[in-house]
Amino acid sequence: MSSTFRPIVYIISAPSGSGKSTLVNELLKLVPDLDFSISYTTRAPRGSEQNGKEYHFVSREEFEQMVRDDEFLEHASLYGRDYYGTARRFLREAEQKGHDLLLDIDVQGAAQIKQKLPDAVSIFVLPPDRKTLEWRLRKRGEDSDEVIERRLDAARREIENYDKYDYILINDDLEESIESLQAIVLSRRLPRALQPLSPEDKKIVERGDLHRLANIRHRVGPILSSFGAPPASARP
Repeated sequence: MSSTFRPIVYIISAPSGSGKSTLVNELLKLVPDLDFSISYTTRAPRGSEQNGKEYHFVSREEFEQMVRDDEFLEHASLYGRDYYGTARRFLREAEQKGHDLLLDIDVQGAAQIKQKLPDAVSIFVLPPDRKTLEWRLRKRGEDSDEVIERRLDAARREIENYDKYDYILINDDLEESIESLQAIVLSRRLPRALQPLSPEDKKIVERGDLHRLANIRHRVGPILSSFGAPPASARP
């Protein structure tokens, strides 16, 4: 692979319960040459989680040594307890293979990545409204009422950052959202081909462009309102 190849880094963020994991899993099936960065964490595995599949589970001491060795593109301490981080090696490995890289990270990590990699393509997945998100969280049957309320409050704070992202995907219909996410990813690859766009390529670009922040901002206001969050224009 030529050393001139530069991977496209895609960032995807979303509040818990927005359907992000399903979207990511389907995207990885549909889009070739797209690697997924599995985050490192110091928290204990939950349920059937396996090391190296959902996360790389490491000790606090090992994580802190990786921080000292500058092995992370981004890292953070969630709620002041457990560490999470994205290792630099995934980007190096993607580059060596001529693949692009998908990061599933929160808004704090996304901001760090954008500082270091300004060309990274950021995508924020929104639920249609607070009521739908609450229903999805309760349907999972994994959390107590107290935890669900905490997740909803965290979601309100997270979605206030939507305007820092390049694309917004409102996940109200799963099949439509999968197709739109695929279009966003593929449309950003097309300029690398250095050839005129085919009619099919143009459709992909048009679909992806529908979700650019400037083109979908008008649909975000009612979602913010349902969470009791102020619109972007009202925030300092």
